[in-house]
Amino acid sequence: MNDQKYHTPYPPLSGMGMQPVATAPPQADASPGGWSQPNMTYPIGLEYLTGLDYLFVNQKIELLQAFTGWETKNKYVITDNRGEPVYYMAEESGICWRLCLGKYRSCEFTIYDKNHREILRMVRPFRCDGCCCPCYLQVLEVYSGSTLLGSVTQEWSLWRPKFYIRDASGQPVLMIKGPLIRFCVNVIFKVKSMDGKRRVGVIRKQWSGFARELFTVSDTFGINFPRDLDVKIKAVLLGACLLIDFMYFEQEP
Repeated sequence: MNDQKYHTPYPPLSGMGMQPVATAPPQADASPGGWSQPNMTYPIGLEYLTGLDYLFVNQKIELLQAFTGWETKNKYVITDNRGEPVYYMAEESGICWRLCLGKYRSCEFTIYDKNHREILRMVRPFRCDGCCCPCYLQVLEVYSGSTLLGSVTQEWSLWRPKFYIRDASGQPVLMIKGPLIRFCVNVIFKVKSMDGKRRVGVIRKQWSGFARELFTVSDTFGINFPRDLDVKIKAVLLGACLLIDFMYFEQEP
């Protein structure tokens, strides 16, 4: 269990180095939404996100977990609004972490593109959750190779879930506020500018059907964000969706 702060990068996995970068076409107009301007240089593989303003995150049904209740490694398919696959995501975690700590387990996620290239790595260390532990709350870091792109940090709140989206330097650039009640058909987490005045997007937990909701923990999410948002922050929002799924929707039915 690692007790590093969110802005300290984890050591890269064996054989992983710096990813090459691509350059996006210049954009003449400034963003009116209050978020930071997109960086025109980004890691190879994130160019898929430049023209997108919506992603769907679909967790695959694990039959072993559905029938036995044993916690298995999560797998996701990430698609665009036309249903075309953009990325595939797979969890890496130890069986003791999954069986003993369940949704609080320490784990890593590797994200691949359609050509099976590794694009992103997300690291989630063991952390607590709740108003009794305000100094050891949830965190998830997003990497491209060994380069930290940003992080998601849970902020202490007595009632509503609250998170910050932070850039690579650790500065908060967006905030996420969740609802008081999370048992509705569609549960919405609002993505806002740091002053709280502008709604930048949403992370929506969508109803997956009666049988799937009742007998599995396989969830479906939609993520909406500005088309001109920095692709690295879009990647961190994808990590926020993953963290929200673990924290609030991984309970065994």
